[in-house]
Amino acid sequence: MSNNLQETHINRARASLRQSLSWYGNFIKPGQVNVSTELAHLIKSDLESLNAALQKLEQNIIRIAAFGLVSRGKSAVLNALCGQKTLQTGPLNGVTQYPRSIRWHSSDKVEVELIDTPGLDEIAGEYRDKMARDVANQADLILFVVSGDITNTEYQALKDLRKSHKPLILVFNKIDLYPDTDRISIQNNLQRLSAENTLDEPLKLDQVVMVAAEPAPMEVRIEYSDGRVDYEWETPLPQIDELRRAVLDILNREGRSLLALNALIQARQVEAIIAQKLITHHNEAAEKLILQFAKYKALIISLNPIGVIDIVAGTIADLLLIRSLAKLYGLPVTSYEAGKILQKILLSSGSLLLTEVGTSLIIGLEKSSSAIGFGENFNNIGGFIGTAIAQGGVASYGTYSIGKSAQAYLLNGSTWGQFGVSTIIEEILIQLPKHRIPKELGDWEKKVKKGVDKEIGIG
Repeated sequence: MSNNLQETHINRARASLRQSLSWYGNFIKPGQVNVSTELAHLIKSDLESLNAALQKLEQNIIRIAAFGLVSRGKSAVLNALCGQKTLQTGPLNGVTQYPRSIRWHSSDKVEVELIDTPGLDEIAGEYRDKMARDVANQADLILFVVSGDITNTEYQALKDLRKSHKPLILVFNKIDLYPDTDRISIQNNLQRLSAENTLDEPLKLDQVVMVAAEPAPMEVRIEYSDGRVDYEWETPLPQIDELRRAVLDILNREGRSLLALNALIQARQVEAIIAQKLITHHNEAAEKLILQFAKYKALIISLNPIGVIDIVAGTIADLLLIRSLAKLYGLPVTSYEAGKILQKILLSSGSLLLTEVGTSLIIGLEKSSSAIGFGENFNNIGGFIGTAIAQGGVASYGTYSIGKSAQAYLLNGSTWGQFGVSTIIEEILIQLPKHRIPKELGDWEKKVKKGVDKEIGIG
């Protein structure tokens, strides 16, 4: 990917996160409508997470995290990448007790930070899962270090890490101790484990790298000119070039785009949490507002004798409902934006709400015919009342559905629009080379393109 395109991705991601912080920051600013101490306390940590994602972009820090079971040589791999023994290694299990990070590579474009983690099998389960999840969320690229045959425990950990939607390289370390091991045998082992666990597809061959980060000492025979023979132990140089090339290739080709993408995915997850908190906090007031609009719309449409006007009046009522909900949540939504939201809701609902609109129009025309017939036959009032009640019921249900859907759209407001998180995620995924996108990110792309149907509870 060109540097210009990567720079565009970074800039778009920054703009998106700044917009998110601006929008959600209004919820805790003193003097703003509907601001409460309780709400400010609820989302304070989430806003800090959004700000941390933005600062990561501002500082251009790409994080690479090494995971694996105990004694697989994670620290040694990172030391070899750096070219110096910064992280402690040793023959005892569990030298690394907590995540540690070191700076590796820097340029005028990016800083690269390497994160070392404890063995996934040596710390308590609950803390291990949280540690792995937190570090994986911070990382832009994951190195999963193995040595020897891959166990079921390792494969399960590998599968869990792939759920983080991050590019992953399987690093087969200590290749000097396993000279007969090659990529094909590793791939076969992965396929076997995949079949046994009925899990997703294993890593491709180009995601497997062979290294010897800290080769075992070798006995060397030394012959002197005077005929003496001696033996000494020498430690060979690390065999790390292949991994270094693989990592730098990813960083050079799409490193900054991955940085932008991962920050946006992290932000999207945080925004979903904020949205849920806001729904809970304002649930009673929002429910009351939606029911009120549904009741008034049903009444107005029922009493109006001209069927075609019902559609116009109903649309205006729905737009006012969306703007009223936006005001409740403290979001600046114009009439134009409210119209776009309504259009999106109608389209994403499939045939449900569109059918209701058509039904309302047909019933409205019947109601108009009954009203016109008043002069000829007063008994037509019965038909008018019947169709009016039916049309009011349809209108009321439609408005309630639109109100609940608008809640989701409004509370995920930063995900849509020109600088919405989901919009920028989709842009980057489309422009990234397809063969470089992990399967999990491909699934994310499908979810983004499908829209927010599940989030709004329609379709």
